[in-house]
Amino acid sequence: MTLAETKHFRCDIRDGIARIAHDRPDRKNPFTFDSYAELRDWFRALAYSDDVYVVVILPNGGNFSSGGDVHDIIGPLTRMTMKELLAFTRMTGDLVKAMIHCGKPIIAAVDGVCAGAGAIMAMASDLRLATPDAKTAFLFNRVGLAGCDMGACAMLPRIIGQGRAAELLYTGRAMSAEEGVNWGFFNRVVEAESLETEAITLAERIASGPTFANSMTKTMLAQEWNMSLDQAIEAEAQAQAICMQGKDFQRAYTAFVVKEKPVFEGD
Repeated sequence: MTLAETKHFRCDIRDGIARIAHDRPDRKNPFTFDSYAELRDWFRALAYSDDVYVVVILPNGGNFSSGGDVHDIIGPLTRMTMKELLAFTRMTGDLVKAMIHCGKPIIAAVDGVCAGAGAIMAMASDLRLATPDAKTAFLFNRVGLAGCDMGACAMLPRIIGQGRAAELLYTGRAMSAEEGVNWGFFNRVVEAESLETEAITLAERIASGPTFANSMTKTMLAQEWNMSLDQAIEAEAQAQAICMQGKDFQRAYTAFVVKEKPVFEGD
């Protein structure tokens, strides 16, 4: 697929940064079956792209995403067979896997409603910014489902702690922006009018860095969840040795010697 040509969400790629957003602002940007599948396939294809170094997920119309559409997703799910339901839940989980394994840092810029699968997309991002009005809710139990959706029970406790995650997953209540930043879910809170600028500025800083090494960092952040400390140290030794073979490492040294800022090229 061509990364810039999307049907079910917005995508704008410039200067190595992909800006994406859900495209149903009148409904607070819910997911549909089509947008789930296209986002999954897009992030899978992203792993093989040399044109994108950072992804920024933006809100649209003052909201990030309200999660699965009640009429387009939840209604049809109530009429599906177990086999069909499992195919759907595996597909939604595959979106998270694709985000984790895309090799590119992802920044979520959260405003307004960020619920259900929208909260999961924010959770699966590497960095998260929020406005004071951001409300993030893992509200699966409010529709009669378990909180263990799309990796929430594995990932959320690692970000904000077991007790806090348990409260959000058992009650489905919204986490405020203040709670989110205090608990480590959000990196920082910025005013709504500055959200996109702050997110893009952060993306530009990352994109101007050693992009191959950044990809290695993302890989290690994901893989080391399942490693012992000894395994993690050895994996990092191998990863760092690979990066030391790269030209960006030499560029950094040469620039340091002449007291200049290095210009990285991602190789």
